[in-house]
Amino acid sequence: MTGFTEAAAEGGHPAGVNLWGKRDDMVVHERDPFNAEPPRTALAGRATTPTGTFYSRNHGPVPDIDPSEWRLRVDGLVERPLELSLEELRTGFEEVETVVTLQCAGNRRAGLNEVRDIPGEAPWGPGATATARFAGVRLADVLARAGLRPRAAHIAFTAPDVSRLADPPQPYGGSVPVGKALGPEVLLARAMNGAPLPRVHGAPVRVVVPGWIGARSVKWLTRVTARSEPSENYFQAVAYRVPPADADPGGAGAADGVSLGPLAVNCDILDPDDGARLPAGPTGVTGYALAGEERTVARVEVSPDGGRSWVRADLDEPAGPWAWQHWRTTLDLPAGEAEVAARAWDSAGAVTPESPALLWNPKGYANNSWARVRLTCR
Repeated sequence: MTGFTEAAAEGGHPAGVNLWGKRDDMVVHERDPFNAEPPRTALAGRATTPTGTFYSRNHGPVPDIDPSEWRLRVDGLVERPLELSLEELRTGFEEVETVVTLQCAGNRRAGLNEVRDIPGEAPWGPGATATARFAGVRLADVLARAGLRPRAAHIAFTAPDVSRLADPPQPYGGSVPVGKALGPEVLLARAMNGAPLPRVHGAPVRVVVPGWIGARSVKWLTRVTARSEPSENYFQAVAYRVPPADADPGGAGAADGVSLGPLAVNCDILDPDDGARLPAGPTGVTGYALAGEERTVARVEVSPDGGRSWVRADLDEPAGPWAWQHWRTTLDLPAGEAEVAARAWDSAGAVTPESPALLWNPKGYANNSWARVRLTCR
């Protein structure tokens, strides 16, 4: 994976200080829109991820919204359309806090790139996943005040960040089924890790949809619309779908693939890093596992020899029902080259597949194949 630090890209910023407050060793896939992830080892051993380490996935320039002028419109198939200021949102509804793991649908795309090239898509590594404490109000409470009509089946979100990826360019958006939107875990978040939501993470208000791909947690939210059908926005109807392997990703349409929603069970190795050189002998290996929607992680196994033999890892307790679980084990690695692999099961019995070749798709989404790192032991 190649990249450059945002500090270097912006020029004139001292190491570790940059426009978006991110650590100076972030792998930056794009500067504008800003897309960056931390090295995998920066995520190890932390139940929650520092905001400066949290990955950033954007589809257009980061908006600069004046909180005093921000308004949230709630419209569509509702009895009482609303227009709420930030103060009205803050004082008019119960505030809650939830620990949530967000994961980009393109997380671990680099592994699919090794199977077959995916032109035009950033080669995200394992760092496009992270966990934070988000605080705000329940979307369900806001929808209850607006009064959903019986025909409302989907809740659409609209943001002001215009993306050139769509043809023609359009603001970012998406939707979730009304059943998910009414879940008490879905937030209109104003804070992250005990501080006001940073601009690059969606200030003043973003949606947080736990258990679903990060693309549905729309940032810089300005409009919530109750609809009978899913959003027609490009990022719902065309992007973030898994088309057949032989489809042209540039021409894929709404009927050409499966729309991504709930996350599949996934895990990865966070420490040691891929390509590390280590002393032979007992070696601690740590990572994370995550099950989407309301499923939980049932088991994680780790192999010292590329999958020929396995040991069961110890699982930490999650920080909440919508958060990842870290795992750990010790492997006795002999001198020479070693391939360490990890796989996970969820509470529904689903298991991460062995090979990324089984998952390759022309957009590079949803790689949850076995995690692997290659080590040299001396």
